[in-house]
Amino acid sequence: MKIEKIEVFVIGPEDTHYTWSEDIPEIYQTNTIIKIHTDTDIVGEAAVWNATYFDYDKYTAESLKHILPILIDKNPLDRESILYDIRPRVFPQPPGAQAVIDNALWDIFGKHTKLPIYKLLGGRREKIKSYASTVMYETVDEYLKVIEDMKSQGFSAVKFHTWCVPNKDLELAKEARKAFPEMKFMLDAENNYDLENSLHIAKELEKLDFTWFEAPLPDYDFAGYQKLVNSTGIKVIPSGNWVVDLQRFSEAINNNTWSAARTDMAMVGGITNCKKAMDISSICGMDCEIMSWGYTLVSVANLHVMLASDNCTFYEQPLPYEMFEFGMNDVLRTSKDGYMHAPTKPGLGMEINWEKMKEKVIYQYHCDKSKNIGYVHA
Repeated sequence: MKIEKIEVFVIGPEDTHYTWSEDIPEIYQTNTIIKIHTDTDIVGEAAVWNATYFDYDKYTAESLKHILPILIDKNPLDRESILYDIRPRVFPQPPGAQAVIDNALWDIFGKHTKLPIYKLLGGRREKIKSYASTVMYETVDEYLKVIEDMKSQGFSAVKFHTWCVPNKDLELAKEARKAFPEMKFMLDAENNYDLENSLHIAKELEKLDFTWFEAPLPDYDFAGYQKLVNSTGIKVIPSGNWVVDLQRFSEAINNNTWSAARTDMAMVGGITNCKKAMDISSICGMDCEIMSWGYTLVSVANLHVMLASDNCTFYEQPLPYEMFEFGMNDVLRTSKDGYMHAPTKPGLGMEINWEKMKEKVIYQYHCDKSKNIGYVHA
């Protein structure tokens, strides 16, 4: 089997833009999709998600142009060899560039073997408990309505993306706990607190029996996190967006920097490295939550790693659903039992509606056997 052609599509499908913090502008969420064509007619499809201000992201797609010619004529089943060939050398590259290639190669492997990826990774389970993950809303009442709606749909847990203003966030936490004493809650501060506020809010959330406190500090503030973890009993975890190489990740785990780790395949270079991060955490006796925010092809890649690991406690179901399902024939929805169930189709297990998807293409090109880049302007 050989790779003959690769196509890249940058999709900007949103009609409404949201944010996750009072001080952050509206976010543009980009879906960068790759199609790897082989001489056996098996096509690997995968995507990475990026969040930027003011316009959609082309950075990942631009970076891929300098990598894709290396893949032509390679055997896509020689995944580790290919990953070695495209590794960053003199200068860094966005981790999403390697991730989307890695995931597409896994998709090919799954379709070749007629198995879902999580089974190829060792498949530990067929389902995982879900929590609903909100955007930022204007008022506490809006959050309470969302919680009620999610509860009616079978969710037993909700994570708040809030204003990232400590006193306002704490007010929401108190009102949510008062109204829904039986629900599990998490708070994501988007790396926006200082240590003093983090310590105060952590202790208050512990009193409110929150399941975890996420990203109060930048992930790389190892000393700050260690003080926080040693001063409170609540589970404190990073965002998973900043510690992007496994050596640094291992250092944080070995130093008990966080109560539990957090990662994302798009941040560490794909399914291959994400599973390695899960295994490193597991060996050290630590849970590792996985971010699954983003479009369907992105979320499902993280889901496969979760299902192949036993140290991730929840699947993150991003809201609102429809925004992340654009252009897909298959979608990921939490069942009424509160679980996300395993995909059953081979590979990533998600089928794209290309006629619909191409309606929102903002940038497109391909690389063929000539190893030249050919542009298609949307």
